[in-house]
Amino acid sequence: MFAKKITVHGGDLPSGLSFGDSVAIDTETTGLKLNRDRLCVVQLSAGDGTAHLVHFNKGNYNAPNLKALLEDRKVLKIFHYGRFDIAALKHFLGADIAPVYCTKIASKLARTNSVEHSLKTLCAELLGIEIEKEQQCSDWGAPTLTDEQIKYAANDVFYLHQIKEILDERLIREGRKHFADKCMEFLPTRAALDEAGFEGDVFSRISEV
Repeated sequence: MFAKKITVHGGDLPSGLSFGDSVAIDTETTGLKLNRDRLCVVQLSAGDGTAHLVHFNKGNYNAPNLKALLEDRKVLKIFHYGRFDIAALKHFLGADIAPVYCTKIASKLARTNSVEHSLKTLCAELLGIEIEKEQQCSDWGAPTLTDEQIKYAANDVFYLHQIKEILDERLIREGRKHFADKCMEFLPTRAALDEAGFEGDVFSRISEV
């Protein structure tokens, strides 16, 4: 297992920072309603044991270096439950994010023997690693992050590359990779529908209010 290094940046990534051809990304917000709650932290990792956390002050989302990375078509952005993160990053940073990969979607397609697809479960069952989730509902809007919050945020991106590799192997083995590819292509549109207020299943035959 790799040695870990975490760096916190205020407001944006530094110029010249490279994550290679794929980057794991997660977000922390004050809640789950984008028109009410706000983006506080974006955490990123190249999958090599390093993590970079961008900590935002309220109302200040001018982050050109981060936005450029999110919109770089040569870099795959790996999320866990990307549907929310992509919508949040679009809402606050104006970033049109592609290409993308979501380990939660991949798990639902590859691990049909399980009903549990949380990041905590995937880390435990696929990697044998236990991650703590106690800080999930902590005060991410505070002006200073605690050491516990920093560690928690980094853990949410440290292992996504490894999880993706295992899930891709299973998707290929079970002949489901093409379904996953199409889902990933559609994911930014699904996130855009959420941001626009279409949170229900637009494909459902049941009318939703």
